[in-house]
Amino acid sequence: MTSLFAPMTLGDINVANRIAMAPLTRNRSPKAIPLPITATYYAQRATAGLLVTEGTAISRQAQGYADVPGLYTPEAIEGWKAVTRAVHDKGGKIVTQLWHVGAISHTSLQENGAAPVSPSGIPAQSKTYVINDDGTGGFVETSVPRALETDEIPGLIEDYRKAARAAMDAGFDGVEIHAANGYLLQQFMSSESNKRSDAYGGSIENRIRLTLEVVQAIVQEIGGGRTGIRLSPVTPANNNADTDPQPVYNLLAEKLAGLGLAFIHVVEGATGGPRDHQMGGKPFDWEEFRNSHRKAGGKAAWIVNNGYTAETARKAVESGHADMVAFGKAFISNPDLVRRLREDAPLNEWDQSTFYGGGEKGYTDYPTLD
Repeated sequence: MTSLFAPMTLGDINVANRIAMAPLTRNRSPKAIPLPITATYYAQRATAGLLVTEGTAISRQAQGYADVPGLYTPEAIEGWKAVTRAVHDKGGKIVTQLWHVGAISHTSLQENGAAPVSPSGIPAQSKTYVINDDGTGGFVETSVPRALETDEIPGLIEDYRKAARAAMDAGFDGVEIHAANGYLLQQFMSSESNKRSDAYGGSIENRIRLTLEVVQAIVQEIGGGRTGIRLSPVTPANNNADTDPQPVYNLLAEKLAGLGLAFIHVVEGATGGPRDHQMGGKPFDWEEFRNSHRKAGGKAAWIVNNGYTAETARKAVESGHADMVAFGKAFISNPDLVRRLREDAPLNEWDQSTFYGGGEKGYTDYPTLD
């Protein structure tokens, strides 16, 4: 029986236990540059088997929220070097989440006030976080996007490749491609946000094409053993919708099998919501999804996420449902979460008011066990 606290290997990454820290947007990187406090934050949580950073924009166009970090300027790469060094000094492993938000952005965040991009120019009907003129932050409606032209897509893929190389230059152990939560890659995969008639729209094979091309480009650049991907097949986050997600994700899992990925990180159900959320009128079969990858010869470690507790995480690993379990909000308020889970210790309560740019509390100031 495999323990939640047993070491394992994710591709080329050896980790001390099967507890991951999920990506958690914090909005504390002005001009997309991580600050010294970011290094403190991640180093405090380095006992996790794997740290996945907050979503990190691959380009200026990819930015969708104020003060989120990037990987497209020398200053940002230098900022991340301090983070990876601090984590490695604590014996931890850290990958960065490569992020393009697509339609989930605002003209004030785009270069020269440009419209955000998306598969089909369909408004996201969602909200994003911006900084007001008086310095306060708040949520506003996302701007109306424009559809990406077919001839722009090679440049987009190149942005992902460059960001993956920048991540390695910054000292990360690998990358996680963000293809979840209603952002750009999932917008292309979902039937209700992708109404294209070119090679990237229409059939399931066409809708997953961009995601696969991005993964292939990154694998060619840094190797599959340092590449993971995050997926959320049925989340309604950011107005994501698909009439029948099961065949989409089964085929994607099958196609990913030949790329030698380190891990596949799955949000089970609605992101931050019910695990039994349905899309398309029927339950999603999580075992069928995973088995589509396994039957095709895929060996990526399977990481699950969404509302797991110490007990359910142990059962998931012991039963073989997952190789690793990712925790989100609990890691914000419990820097020593691994120890607390091991000792069945009570958890600090989290304060949602600290999640978006709310000062140092929720970033470094939660107490650890004595």
